[in-house]
Amino acid sequence: MLTDPISMPTSKISINVETDENKVPSNIQWTATDGDVKDRKVKAMILAMWDEQERNTFRMDLWDKEMDVEEMKFFVHQTILTMADSFERATGEDKMAATMRDFCEYFAEKMELDKK
Repeated sequence: MLTDPISMPTSKISINVETDENKVPSNIQWTATDGDVKDRKVKAMILAMWDEQERNTFRMDLWDKEMDVEEMKFFVHQTILTMADSFERATGEDKMAATMRDFCEYFAEKMELDKK
């Protein structure tokens, strides 16, 4: 028996971005209907989506005008670390994931993140 697609469980994630007169984000909030997240304020986001038809990644990088350079350095560092984890889980490529983590150590050293 086929399952009715209308009754399939769904989850909705929404992102609201307020901008100033120059279209610079001034407030970023997100909500997830099946999580414990409602109008959670964030200062930055990186969203990447794989388009199978185009065989291309579409992405959106946003940060609000209150995000300072030091926070951005930590944000990028942590994002690359989580990408290494996702890559390893999705592909089983543990050696390449380890290489990505090695780069993160190098990045942290060059950005002097360990001193902050």
